[in-house]
Amino acid sequence: MEFMAAAAFGLEGIVKQELLDLGFEAKAEQGGARFQADLTGAFLANLHLACADRVLLILGERKVTSFEELFEFVLSLPFEQHLPKDANFPVSGNCVRSQLMSVRDCQSITKKAIVERLKRKYKVGWFPETGNTYPITITIHRDMARVTLDTSGDALNKRGYRTWVGEAPLRETLAAAMVRLSEWTPEQMIYDPCCGTGTLLIEAAFLAQNRAPGLHRAFIMEQWHNSDRAACQALREEAKALYIKDAPLHIAGSDVDPEALSLCKKHLRQAGLADKITVQQMDLRDVRLNEPRVCFVTNPPYGERIGDQKKAALIAQDLGKLLKSHDQARLCAITADHSFERHARQRADKRRRLYNGRLECEFLVFENR
Repeated sequence: MEFMAAAAFGLEGIVKQELLDLGFEAKAEQGGARFQADLTGAFLANLHLACADRVLLILGERKVTSFEELFEFVLSLPFEQHLPKDANFPVSGNCVRSQLMSVRDCQSITKKAIVERLKRKYKVGWFPETGNTYPITITIHRDMARVTLDTSGDALNKRGYRTWVGEAPLRETLAAAMVRLSEWTPEQMIYDPCCGTGTLLIEAAFLAQNRAPGLHRAFIMEQWHNSDRAACQALREEAKALYIKDAPLHIAGSDVDPEALSLCKKHLRQAGLADKITVQQMDLRDVRLNEPRVCFVTNPPYGERIGDQKKAALIAQDLGKLLKSHDQARLCAITADHSFERHARQRADKRRRLYNGRLECEFLVFENR
């Protein structure tokens, strides 16, 4: 079957590489990366992908320009291969730059077509929807309709360690991508001088420990009638065996905000990392590390996000000074501030466009050689 590992814009290539590392053949495209697998393979992807949002089973794709075409397209799909008689199958939708732009109508027509298909196949006139949930999405982009079945349930950024995000949260999947894009290796020190609630630090620890991001959470597909639960449990046990709980961690951070730091410590406890990662309240201007080749990775406040551009400019300036005060260090920062380099008084050696939520940002890498 064909699956899509959905990803935020800019992360498609990283997700493709994650799939390749898991042994799948994968192809990146806008919105994620496609790969071929069975349901057990989809579980493996759910368990290990750090930067993807969801794993979606692609049921069908076709160009549609009318509600009649949409109905006939959905009716042609083999839902009976996936949905039992008692399946609860909510339908969500998304329409972008298409002739069919009413999401509500597209959802309703998709639901009616699925019911009609199942009525014909199961020879019944009514479906109670009292069983397990099979979330279906109809997406229409530039008149190309795609129907998918969500195997993940809660989005994959829901690792289980974060219960409250504070102001301007950094999504776990983006944090994991930033760690990978920083080219940090676990032998180096990684330090976040604006660590907030600790997401970057925890995602770095998961990478260093070879800990599957989905190790301690469930996926909606595990309850489906056609999932091989024994095979999925075996994959989970295999992931537990690969998890190096006692791996040495050269990871630390600080923040000037005591409330954010309190949340950070709570999240570290919930991730099982309280005694492995050091965090403290400190102004970034006071950070001095006696470590070679430190990798600073951070999501600093920026004016569009916190409404204080002057403060954001000073933080960028202080980050530039922090980099220059550490020989052979690297600074990696995500920002929506187009003047970040000017404030930091250094041109980035690398840059990449990413999105923090809906906010377009740049991921900048600076080297102090």
